[in-house]
Amino acid sequence: MIPRKSRSSMAASRSAHGPERAVIDIGSNTVRMVIYGGPRRAPVVWLNEKVTAKLGRDLAETGRIPEKALDLAKRGLARFAAILEDIGIARVNCVATAAVRDAQNGDEVVAMASALGLDVQVLSGEEEATTSAYGVIGAFPGAQGVVADLGGGSLELVAIGNGEAPQGVSLPLGTLRLPALREQGDAAFDAAVEARLEQAGWAAHHSGPLYMVGGTWRALANFAMHKDNYPLTDPHAFHLATRDADRIAKKLAQTDPDTLRAISGISASRAAGLPNAAAMLRPVLEKLQPDGLVFSSWGLREGLLYRQLSPAERKQDPLLASLAHFTEPRGSLLTHAMQIAAWTAPATGRAGNGNERLRMAATMMAMAAARLEPNMRLDHCFDWAMHKRWIGLSHQGRAMIGAALRGACGKPEPTSPLYRLADEDSLREAAGWGLAIRLCRRIGAGSRSSLLTSRLRREDGTLVLWVDPSRVQLISYAVKKDLENLANWLDLDCRLDTN
Repeated sequence: MIPRKSRSSMAASRSAHGPERAVIDIGSNTVRMVIYGGPRRAPVVWLNEKVTAKLGRDLAETGRIPEKALDLAKRGLARFAAILEDIGIARVNCVATAAVRDAQNGDEVVAMASALGLDVQVLSGEEEATTSAYGVIGAFPGAQGVVADLGGGSLELVAIGNGEAPQGVSLPLGTLRLPALREQGDAAFDAAVEARLEQAGWAAHHSGPLYMVGGTWRALANFAMHKDNYPLTDPHAFHLATRDADRIAKKLAQTDPDTLRAISGISASRAAGLPNAAAMLRPVLEKLQPDGLVFSSWGLREGLLYRQLSPAERKQDPLLASLAHFTEPRGSLLTHAMQIAAWTAPATGRAGNGNERLRMAATMMAMAAARLEPNMRLDHCFDWAMHKRWIGLSHQGRAMIGAALRGACGKPEPTSPLYRLADEDSLREAAGWGLAIRLCRRIGAGSRSSLLTSRLRREDGTLVLWVDPSRVQLISYAVKKDLENLANWLDLDCRLDTN
């Protein structure tokens, strides 16, 4: 074991964005530990491990956690405690949900964790529901609707709006409880689900989508994306119309789990529970009538972290916070990107349309990509936009940033995958951002001096590039060509001004 003094030194020597906090979630299906680093507003997963203990698998029949499940949980928790000790993580939230809360012997789990030095908070149904809802609020600033968090032991339904979660309920409809209900036949199953949903009648009166939280729901999203040959791989922020969701749920409810296991993104354990969850989803949709479904990768664990933030931290933009953390080690400083975004602003011509944060994000990513080798730059940075998980970014926003990065690499024409995610006008606008960034970098490698001694402006249908007379040596054929390409893309004439 590492001495406490050494552990303290290790923790002090880590950067502020290194692994520094952890959440252990003792759930009905899995016992999971996630260690986080990165900015507080947009935590980055440093380590994610789980043990599939299935603590709640026998609750419907015996009301107790099986001994084998207790043993699996104990071994998993012992490993987690050792890792936390080794790394020197002092800030640990350890919570238990439905299985421990409802089981007659749930206190045994609390006792075994306590013996390992873990302080377990057993969440009430209301606390579990509300905490999951705050995870969605953190991931989708301004979200309004109802959160549906499906775990092994329960389904939480929580209303959200204005950054708050004013009302919620925990229903005993978790994936481990559904098989026993479904064995009674489809009609009895639907009746049982509908009876439970009577406790959530208020949810039908909240406008907005149903925010889907939990691995089983994300497996449903992966199924839908697979069937549609969707161009993205991350289900976070994936949207389904209610009618489409019901159609997919109807099909999934009758699908053999073995068939589902072959689909990327659907594990064997999720495949086993997905047909029952899909069968439950249909009466939920019928009862709540949401404005579509939105899938969230953030839930209970991230909600715990979000609720620890100050009001000022909560107001931060999670996309820009995570991008600053990602791009700074790659040579793209936030202050520098802000200068470039200001320099390129006259080329956009559409200020005030709500896309400034996306343009800023694209600028930060493009400047980081400039450090990549030219032969790998386009593919690599395009993958950043399309496949890296970003919080606070819609799929249309991903496409626009991807189009901007293509423009910054001199390839402004949108590709077919981009057209599936965003309309042509939005993609053309974003590609123009990229061409403007490319021009800015071309003049003087984006240096502070080149930014201060040159500027863009629009003047009677002409895009004018002014360069200080003392800096005319910066004007090359490539600069002129990039100016011409940008002007053509914007349907403008162009002119150089060195007076």
